[in-house]
Amino acid sequence: MEASPISVRFPLRGEWSAFNTPAHRVPSHGTDYLAQTYAYDFVRLSWKNDKPDDFHSKTSVGYLLGRVNLRDCFGWSQPVLAPFAGTVVHVADGWPERQTVHPVRDVLIALKNGLLFNEKNQEDLRPLAGNHVILEGENCFAFLAHFKTGSIPVQKGDRVLAGQLLGAVGHSGNSTAPHLHFHLMTTPDPRAATGVPCCFDDYEAYRDGTWVPVRKGMPGRLERIRVCA
Repeated sequence: MEASPISVRFPLRGEWSAFNTPAHRVPSHGTDYLAQTYAYDFVRLSWKNDKPDDFHSKTSVGYLLGRVNLRDCFGWSQPVLAPFAGTVVHVADGWPERQTVHPVRDVLIALKNGLLFNEKNQEDLRPLAGNHVILEGENCFAFLAHFKTGSIPVQKGDRVLAGQLLGAVGHSGNSTAPHLHFHLMTTPDPRAATGVPCCFDDYEAYRDGTWVPVRKGMPGRLERIRVCA
């Protein structure tokens, strides 16, 4: 029987949507690899007529031509916050970001990294996860990935409070758009860990033209949600 979800604070502020979410399917990414069975991918979108539009401010043609810079992406460089009080057990920073986003190139890079990555011979997860932080809590570990290069202010061994700054949303590793990958797991090593179901303490969801409070919820796929500061 599947365990009850562990409820944590939402690690972002403002409006976001989950492109991948266990509320839509399990495994949410189509695989249990690296304990991401119940993982979320959060992206910031614009909206038109109550429907998701895009993650950047440029035109679709500009996107296809590779003219969307990271600064044009709504979610890039937004603060990432600790989902609970705990101890930082791993930090990996310094992996470069591609300064533009492109639909074909980024997908091909993600496929290449996924196919060629050999966990037995390669300890560094940054080709897949980009810059990332692993945080130990009372009964689980949180894995937060794809941070902006050089944005992580914490170090291994640091004690952090819930809501403390861990870094900024980026486009490092296997990323097709600036976003935050987030999941909980049973051990600090995602190679050996099992994914843990997760929900979020408090947020608001936009439903039928109004913002509705949600407690201990799992955001639906591309559902418009927000957490105010």
